[in-house]
Amino acid sequence: MHKVALNFEDGVTRFIQTLPGETVADAAYRSGLNIPMDCRDGACGTCKCHCESGTYEMDGYIDDALSDQEAEQQYVLTCCMVPASDCVVTVPASSEVCVRSQQADVHGELKEVRRLSESTIGFTVAGDQVRAMHFLPGQYVNVQVPGSDQSRAYSFSSMVDPEAESVSFLIRAVPNGLMSTYMAEQAQIGEKLTLRGPYGSFYLRDIKRPVLMLAGGTGLAPFLAMLEKIRDTGTDYPVHLIYGVTNDCDLVELDKLEAFADQIEHFTFTACVASEQSEWPHKGYVTHHIEPGHLNDGEVDIYLCGPPPMVEAVNGFMTEKRIEPVSFHYEKFAASH
Repeated sequence: MHKVALNFEDGVTRFIQTLPGETVADAAYRSGLNIPMDCRDGACGTCKCHCESGTYEMDGYIDDALSDQEAEQQYVLTCCMVPASDCVVTVPASSEVCVRSQQADVHGELKEVRRLSESTIGFTVAGDQVRAMHFLPGQYVNVQVPGSDQSRAYSFSSMVDPEAESVSFLIRAVPNGLMSTYMAEQAQIGEKLTLRGPYGSFYLRDIKRPVLMLAGGTGLAPFLAMLEKIRDTGTDYPVHLIYGVTNDCDLVELDKLEAFADQIEHFTFTACVASEQSEWPHKGYVTHHIEPGHLNDGEVDIYLCGPPPMVEAVNGFMTEKRIEPVSFHYEKFAASH
C-alpha cells in the first residue's frame, strides 16, 4: 500500500492510499475523487497528470494518449499508473471539478442539424434536462448514437441557452462514421438523444494574463463555448484565437468569431488554411501564425485543441522558441468511426 498526494491546480492537496496493484485513478475514485477521465484503459489521455516524485509502473496505454517524450518527462495516465512507492501527482484540474459525483444520463431532443461544410456538421440538443446541465466551457460529453449502444465524445460548442433550453456541438463528417452518418442521413428533428458527462480537464480557467487559443478543425468547438463565457463575464486581458483547417471549405462559424470580435473588447482571431491550393489570405499551419506578441515572453495561458499531429507540432514549436507558458492546457482528439 502506498500513499499518493494529489496536488490540484487550485492549491488543494488530497491524500489517497492505493491497494496493491491498484491504479491511482481507481484509488482516487474509491476515496471520493474523480480524476478527469473517460476511457479508463489508456486510450484517451484525459486522465493525464504529472508525477512530481515517486516510482510507479505504467503499461497498456497507446501513444496517442501519452507520447514517449511525455512519459520520459514523468507525465502519467492515472488510469494505468500503479505506484511502487509513495508518490506526489499534480492534477491539471481544480479540486472542485474532481469531487466525485455520479454521472447521470441527460435526455434531450434533437432540435437542429446544420451541414456547415463538407467536413463539419453542427447539431443542437434541447429539453428540460439539458437546461439544468452544469459544465465548464471546454468540457465534453459522450453522446449516444441513436439506434446503437455506442457513443461518441463531443465538446460543447455553446453554453446552455436558458431560453431555448439547448446546447450545441460541432462534429467532423467522417466517411462512414457512425454519428456523422446518422446526422447527415438519418436524423429526425425531435428524436431522442442521450448525453452523459461532463468530462475533461480542458476548460477555461480564470483569466489572469493574456490568453492564446489554438484550434484545429472541429477543435474550434470548445473555444466557441469559452468565448461565450468570456463575452458574458468580460476580461481585461487580450485573448487571441488562431483557427486552422486543411481546406478553404473546412472553415466554419466565422460569422460567430466575427461577432465575438465585436462583442469582446480584447478578442482577436486569425483563421488559416494549410492547403497550398487555398485562396484564403492566411495560409499555412497554426504555428506559422503565432507571433511573439501572442506569447508575451511566456506570460501567457495557452489552450490547444486539435488532432495529435497538431498538438505535437505546437509542442515542438514551443520547445524551439524556448517558451514556457504559465499554463498550457490541451486536448487532442482523433476522428471516431
